[in-house]
Amino acid sequence: MQAYIDGIKPEHRPMWDRVERLVRELHPDVELRITYDMPTFVVGEHRLPVGVWKHGLSLYGLHEGNDAGLISRRPELASGRGTVKLPSRQAESFTDAELKATLKAVLSS
Repeated sequence: MQAYIDGIKPEHRPMWDRVERLVRELHPDVELRITYDMPTFVVGEHRLPVGVWKHGLSLYGLHEGNDAGLISRRPELASGRGTVKLPSRQAESFTDAELKATLKAVLSS
């Protein structure tokens, strides 16, 4: 796990750190595992795989029923099949409250 995190490019590390911080604020007991070659936040039976790619972060397993309205407010972020892209260059356009609501919904639904 640490090797993956240490390998995140500097331009994407702040977004990763932010998402991880928000998840840990919501779920201090969260477990972080590697599944499908990417970090996955695990809370009980709920999982949130997060890939770090050239655009930024991709959150997997989101849909309009578990995303706290993120996809309906920001449809340009949805890339199909339950994937939401969070481009690092747009990081300032996401509020902590918006991200936290989405993370809470996906890890609690």
